Amino acid sequence: AASYAAGDMAGMDMSGGAKQGADAKHGMSHGEIRKVDTAAGRLTIKHGPLDNLGMDAMTMVFKVKDPAMLSQVKAGDKIDFVAEDVGGALTVVELKKP
Repeated sequence: AASYAAGDMAGMDMSGGAKQGADAKHGMSHGEIRKVDTAAGRLTIKHGPLDNLGMDAMTMVFKVKDPAMLSQVKAGDKIDFVAEDVGGALTVVELKKP
């Protein structure tokens, strides 16, 4: 019976749950730039839900991982981005214009 059960499960993809979690963690969120603060290295973004951080839609200030991101956008730009908690600070780690 044990060999039958093992053989029966051999064709199953057991990584589905872990893969789904990784995809959700790195999924892009959508937002709109409200303010670019180059001196402080921050972006104010009006965004939809941030599922990976468990946050609802709102407008808030984020640090940026790379200061070069600040020169890629201006107030009013629509963006796709990934925000993560980096050392206790909400930080944009990936940014692109759709």
